[in-house]
Amino acid sequence: MAGLSRRDRFELPEPMRRLFEGDWEVPAFRVEEFRDANAMVVRAELPSIDPEKDLDVTVTDGTLRIRGERREETSNRSKNGYRSEFKYGSFSRDIPLPAGSSTDEVTASYRDGVLEVRVPLQDAGTGRKVPISRS
Repeated sequence: MAGLSRRDRFELPEPMRRLFEGDWEVPAFRVEEFRDANAMVVRAELPSIDPEKDLDVTVTDGTLRIRGERREETSNRSKNGYRSEFKYGSFSRDIPLPAGSSTDEVTASYRDGVLEVRVPLQDAGTGRKVPISRS
């Protein structure tokens, strides 16, 4: 279709575009995991979220689950008309926790669009020595 500007073309919604372009395996949000001293740290990029209303962090059966809902609306009024866009939907991500995780002492904080979850790990030296008997 020659002569059509980018503005005049039909744009697919983001999930459909990712599906057709082969990007469907990309998770709903980015996460980084690392060990810091005696804790596993998980950071999730979640901008424009109200953590008190839209975010739920749980630990069950050795799995950290980050679940939430995103609602974004923008509107623009001008002399040429009115334009409104919105995005919404739920998201979830399960992260397996390593052996020795202290799930009772998990903490979470949210700052500048980043959720940080700290899972204390038991020190490797706290294991029990097994005595060896002679036969």
